[in-house]
Amino acid sequence: MEARLSPQRLLTYAAALAALVVLTSGCGGGSDAQAAAKHGPPTVEYSNSVLSFSHPAAWNAFPFRWDGGLHFQPLVYLSTQPVHDPCSMQGNTLSCGFPIGRLRPGGVLVTWNASSPPATGLGPGPRIRVDGRPARRIDTAAGICRSIGADRTIDVLIQTRPLPSTPTEFTACLRGPGLAQAEKSVDALLASTKFSSS
Repeated sequence: MEARLSPQRLLTYAAALAALVVLTSGCGGGSDAQAAAKHGPPTVEYSNSVLSFSHPAAWNAFPFRWDGGLHFQPLVYLSTQPVHDPCSMQGNTLSCGFPIGRLRPGGVLVTWNASSPPATGLGPGPRIRVDGRPARRIDTAAGICRSIGADRTIDVLIQTRPLPSTPTEFTACLRGPGLAQAEKSVDALLASTKFSSS
């Protein structure tokens, strides 16, 4: 004996199947969106002869070039906006500052420098490790980056060679809105950092 479905039953089954497909695809889409949000913005890799790291694609890398002698060695700048030469000569006087006059809202500036004369210690501040190397990190509201309109300064001094040596300095200037996400991106950048020299 054959079981026949009436047109009404066929429509009911088709509607139930369509609802199941919509619910299933909706659940999957939601979890994909949550996973994307959890992982943060898309990243790109940066590498030079000294270090490498990944950073948000919206932060552009600007390698530093200066023909004159400096008391520090800028390695690279990252920023959400264009940068300018941070140094200028007036007569025989060289003055250097940040490569940005003022951070825009939501703006980020990151500087990597091999700076200062040889250090005998990392100074005060909470201890962390970057690429397995001893470092100290200081987070402040505004801090040194206040001069360019930042709301937060993250300063990390990394011992890349045995002391006394020239440490590597990482400074992130962050301006709201979006400080929490920018801080997470800084943490991820530092976690991905690798130094070429031992």
